[in-house]
Amino acid sequence: MPEIGIGLIGGGYMGKAHAVAMASVGAVFGTPLRPRLEMIAGATPESSERYRAAYGFARAARDWREVVADERVGAVVIASPQTTHRAIAEAAFAAKKAVFCEKPLGASLADAEAMVAAAEASGLPNMIGFNYVRTPATQFVRQLLAEGAIGEVTWFRGEHTEDFLADPEAPPNWRCFGRANGCMGDLSPHMVNCALALMGPITELSARVERVHATRGGEPVDNDDHGQMMVRFAGGAMGHLYFSRVATGRKMGYAYEIHGTKGSIRFDQEDQNAVHLFRAEGPEATRGFTRILTGPAHPDYGAFCQGPGHGTGYQDQIIIEARDFLQAIHTGQAVWPRFRDGLAVARVIDTAFAAAEDGRWHSVPAA
Repeated sequence: MPEIGIGLIGGGYMGKAHAVAMASVGAVFGTPLRPRLEMIAGATPESSERYRAAYGFARAARDWREVVADERVGAVVIASPQTTHRAIAEAAFAAKKAVFCEKPLGASLADAEAMVAAAEASGLPNMIGFNYVRTPATQFVRQLLAEGAIGEVTWFRGEHTEDFLADPEAPPNWRCFGRANGCMGDLSPHMVNCALALMGPITELSARVERVHATRGGEPVDNDDHGQMMVRFAGGAMGHLYFSRVATGRKMGYAYEIHGTKGSIRFDQEDQNAVHLFRAEGPEATRGFTRILTGPAHPDYGAFCQGPGHGTGYQDQIIIEARDFLQAIHTGQAVWPRFRDGLAVARVIDTAFAAAEDGRWHSVPAA
């Protein structure tokens, strides 16, 4: 089988997930193109060597530039802070490498626009990492909506809520400084992507963005803790999106509810192997939500497990992404979500900041 050398930049939380995914994807999906863990770069040469030994890469790099320039690296996975994404992606495309970049696409709208321009000028495969939308359950929901299972959709409510910064007495970390690292830069891209994937483009919105805790551990901080948007989708439906990193008790509140003229759908990532489906049919006395447990009949589930209800997990979402990225490289055909889809998310978020500043409804530029 043909192989491709993978260069991974960033070895922390997401770096480890991508390393495991690339080591596993061939066995899980039987991909015709097999990834080879060629080179990894951390923040320092010392951390690069630690990651190399831990994850099984052939070589450790002194920095990301060495990864991008290496002839044995055919594809680059960017799992470093978003402030580094643009420079790495532009250099990788210039070096004729396919690129997978973790969300958000860049640290600003200008970064995202420049990265899309570089990707499309190169003609090379490119993907952005919105992994939660790749669960078998949410893929199944996309199918239900495409089939018109709940009729004409009239309302979408989505949230991405966690509590990792709920305690104001805890000392601040890097997420507490700089607009790009706030809740709107860190958490909101996932749910905005979900809304666009399930509902289509957002044409206009009104927003509020707020800092809940002005100090953390007694030290002043400067970015947002939560935000919300009222939105109008191109298809005519209304919606509401909420994002928070101070939602006490919520650990992975990536959740949505969709109302249609013939039914409704509910999903919550904290119960990621179940979809709740209501169909407005039959006698009123027997109507109610049905809890559907995912299994081999649902998208991508069977590659991991043949038992219905046994469930897939977070790491499996990253393996599905790896399969899609390898497929794009092998076939030369673009696979969703591309960099341009990441730009669509960036434009919604940038518009939300503008709307929060003046309190008005704003139109969202098309990507």
